[in-house]
Amino acid sequence: MIYCTRCVLPETHDTIMFDDDGVCSVCRQIDYRDEEIDWAERRKMLDELIEPYREKGNYDCIIPFSGGKDSTFQLWFAVRELKLKPLVVRFDHWGYRPLVAENNTRTFKILGVDVLTFQPNWHVVRELMLESLTRRGDFCWHCHTGVYAHTMQIALRYETPLILWGESLAEYASWYSYDEFEEVDEKRFNRAMNQGMTADDMYEFLGGRVSRRDLYPFAYPRRKDLMRIKCRSICLGNYIKWDTRKQVDIIKKELGWKGQPVEGIPFEYWDYEKIECQFQGVRDYCKFIKRGYGRVEHLAGIDIRNNRMSREKAWELCEQFRGLRPASLDRFLEFLQITETEFMEILATHAVHPWKTDPENMGDGEALPDMEQWDRIRVDEPPVGPPRDAGGKLRKYL
Repeated sequence: MIYCTRCVLPETHDTIMFDDDGVCSVCRQIDYRDEEIDWAERRKMLDELIEPYREKGNYDCIIPFSGGKDSTFQLWFAVRELKLKPLVVRFDHWGYRPLVAENNTRTFKILGVDVLTFQPNWHVVRELMLESLTRRGDFCWHCHTGVYAHTMQIALRYETPLILWGESLAEYASWYSYDEFEEVDEKRFNRAMNQGMTADDMYEFLGGRVSRRDLYPFAYPRRKDLMRIKCRSICLGNYIKWDTRKQVDIIKKELGWKGQPVEGIPFEYWDYEKIECQFQGVRDYCKFIKRGYGRVEHLAGIDIRNNRMSREKAWELCEQFRGLRPASLDRFLEFLQITETEFMEILATHAVHPWKTDPENMGDGEALPDMEQWDRIRVDEPPVGPPRDAGGKLRKYL
């Protein structure tokens, strides 16, 4: 495979392009971020943008919140730096780890905020996970669409038109570049979040296993309704220079936020990345099977671009940690009622050329310290997925 000559991202990375020097589009976007943008001017633009929304309703803005490093910083920044009164909106995707509750409780107490939490039907979530895994090789459709669509629905219900998200997509991919002022709108939702499948599509795909109203939390609101409240949904990363490590230092110091190990990631280098989700190890494993790289390439690339790691050290870590079978996979397969063979067969159909996984050269990852505390309640009825064929195999599509 072809890799960026500066970072460690391969040609199979979504949206990636290489220039004549072999440098990837993400690295070039960071060059633009660091060399061309006047961040003091951008901050002034942010202050001007939010002023019309201040003290116009019960809340000045909405902060979508998972309890991870980025959303915790977003909330801290909105309260302490921008002096806003936010409504914190949490979409509970059924995968939060125990430490998240501790971090969140401490954060909410210290900052003094109102919090609204929504958790969708587990039976519906399982169906969506299996359907999106089968059709796109990514089981997180319910989380991606739920976090974004449900947040916009809450903006309408509470008539709070300003939503503050985190980093720009230009930080990690090339859906947008830093010379654009990326809005978190329906175009972005359809381009980068819903994997090309709407809630209406999912209703058809599921063939009656889920009712249309059960998919409401995953449906993006109508444009005319958002226009009625003059909705603005923006990325803070377009107005303040995004630096994850510095931001983690802030939330650890100011809020007592704690990191923890994550499957497939060396804890001594990154104790803060995706700590909130039980499914993260499986998701990164899916990416490796499909594309030949994982979370370490992503993190090492960020550190290379910010002059915190050499490419040589990055390669060493990538070779050590990529492609390890996560211990949480057994629990994941149990939830979706599929075998590991079926799991691998599904992902093989989504492999991105020229990558091809070699199952014989994939090691086993270590179990996480908190894994015994994770939810293991079994729900076997109703069964997940469409009827199986005569041989007992899962049908992939309608």
